[in-house]
Amino acid sequence: MKIEKIYRRRIIPEECILLKDDIIIAQDEETLITTWNTLHPKASFSHGCSCFFLKEGIKVSKLYRSDNTLLHWYCDIVDYSCDQEGVLTYTDLLADVVVHPDGSAKVLDLDELAEAVERGLITKEQTTRCLNSLHHLLGLVYREKFDRLQAPLEKLGL
Repeated sequence: MKIEKIYRRRIIPEECILLKDDIIIAQDEETLITTWNTLHPKASFSHGCSCFFLKEGIKVSKLYRSDNTLLHWYCDIVDYSCDQEGVLTYTDLLADVVVHPDGSAKVLDLDELAEAVERGLITKEQTTRCLNSLHHLLGLVYREKFDRLQAPLEKLGL
């Protein structure tokens, strides 16, 4: 199915927004690639590109400064749903990983994941998928296989 629109759903804070300015560059059964500018201006970065790994529950984004230099890679652990009209909604499951250009990595927002579990904002199934996807992602990073997730964007020169 061809994806025509993308919505981002956040749990904390609760919101669901249409990413109306994201440009879909490529898609197949396993990936969706987009380019975008930040929704809200930031001093550290201005634009980027993302690869949604639809079967792995991971969204890998390459963040660029305004001078087009790479800031870092930002990986969201996500859940996907797609309807018959080609609308993809991804839910940010809170756990994130930043991978720096030197290959070092930092896990973020596990406190938010814990809060969401404690407050009943995330289901047991979502939490399990989140932790399994996070484990898979960290395994790739720690075994120096992160290039597999970078490859779809690099192949397109993004």
